[in-house]
Amino acid sequence: MAIHRVNTDDYNEQLAQKAARLSEAYRDYTDLAPELFPSPPIHYRLRAEFKVWHEKGVAHYAMYRQGEYKQPFIIDEFTVGSELINALMPKVLEAVNRSDTLKKRLFSAEFLTTLSGDALITLIYHKKLDDQWESEARALQEMLGFPILGRSRKQKVVLERDYVIEKLPIGDKTYQYKQVEGSFTQPNGEICRAMISWAKDACADSSGDLLELYCGNGNFTIPLCEHFDKVLATEISKVSVNAAQENIVANGVDNLDIVRLSSEEFTQAIDKVRPFRRLKDIDLDSYEFSTVLVDPPRAGLDADTCAMVARFPRILYISCNPETQLENLAELSKTHRVERFALFDQFPYTDHTESGLLLVRK
Repeated sequence: MAIHRVNTDDYNEQLAQKAARLSEAYRDYTDLAPELFPSPPIHYRLRAEFKVWHEKGVAHYAMYRQGEYKQPFIIDEFTVGSELINALMPKVLEAVNRSDTLKKRLFSAEFLTTLSGDALITLIYHKKLDDQWESEARALQEMLGFPILGRSRKQKVVLERDYVIEKLPIGDKTYQYKQVEGSFTQPNGEICRAMISWAKDACADSSGDLLELYCGNGNFTIPLCEHFDKVLATEISKVSVNAAQENIVANGVDNLDIVRLSSEEFTQAIDKVRPFRRLKDIDLDSYEFSTVLVDPPRAGLDADTCAMVARFPRILYISCNPETQLENLAELSKTHRVERFALFDQFPYTDHTESGLLLVRK
């Protein structure tokens, strides 16, 4: 067996190299050095997915090396995963290997955890899950003290719940989030806190109303509401919208509306290209937007959305792909200047970089 460990000795050097590369990439648009938000060097990932490898009748956790997908390597520890993931891994595997029902045709195990100590374990199979599986999975759930979820083709067995509850202390407040299995959440909890804190600080002197596109479960939206009169947020995922609505109630927010629209659809709506029934209770003309927050997927902003965003006095742009952010910045820099610049080390020991910009109209 192998232990999946990282060499933390050169973490600071790696982060400095990322910062240098990011500064060089953005030098045509800003002379600012990026504000650096380092990750914890270990135990930073709140979710993990493992292949289950069966060898001589015994199930093991396994992973693939990048670019090698024929033969996985077996692991028994995952130091980049949260401490709770590492505590649960051996308990789950021991129970699986004691039970032919839990072990048979199990091909994947997923762990979703939170900084506040909640967890959900999903077991994924190449077989139909029956009453015997449910009985033994319930026994495992009781032993662990955390919910078990079963999945197979066209089947989802929820024994207790299919979500975790995260509680994030930021400043003098603690925000609560329902995070549903299978929907997007920030994988690095401490970097998530840093990103929210940075966004709140960037909006501390704001006035008027906020528009947010790609809001997910309200991760940024809810903490930013205190800085604006009214907030309108959009998200295309129905699961994320439903979770966001529950998070609004859980956090006692009363100045936020979330609608299920893509960024392209919202652009059409605000430009009055066509009406949407999902906006029938929203009067877009009543908003006085001063700021727009975008946290798009890796593809960045499409051309129409980018043009719409450029009409706002302030743009808060958080990106998981600096290359597409730079493509958008080539257009946005015609009307806006960079006032703040940040690097969030969401995935240490990789080339992946996440960046944040506060753009202010020239």
